[in-house]
Amino acid sequence: MRSASFATLIAVALCGSALAKLPPLGDDAKAKAAEAAAKADWTNKVGLYHMCVTMDRVADGYRKGAKSAGKEAAPATATAPCVDPGPYTAAVTPAASKPLEASGAHSPPGLAVSPPSTNATSAQISGGAKK
Repeated sequence: MRSASFATLIAVALCGSALAKLPPLGDDAKAKAAEAAAKADWTNKVGLYHMCVTMDRVADGYRKGAKSAGKEAAPATATAPCVDPGPYTAAVTPAASKPLEASGAHSPPGLAVSPPSTNATSAQISGGAKK
């Protein structure tokens, strides 16, 4: 019995040290986790909406069945109306929050929110003659 509890103690100690060495989450991982949480929240809202609609439909069917059988059903209680959460919309992160490389070669182009800062052509900037 002692060997089993000692083995369990060793396993717990090793698991704790393995978790302590994990690197912190990067910004991409945090964004994906936030997106997954938002999607799960929306999915839960859709499920609650469908359950609300189904419960209303069952209650109406029960009252109609009781009325047609000549029995008196309990009056309907006032409840909040079912609210449709609508289609899922992903949260869009602004382009300004993305880091841009110094050359900009690997970065996607940003949104054009202002005119270019200069009207000079590339030949004029580099000092070459325009052909």
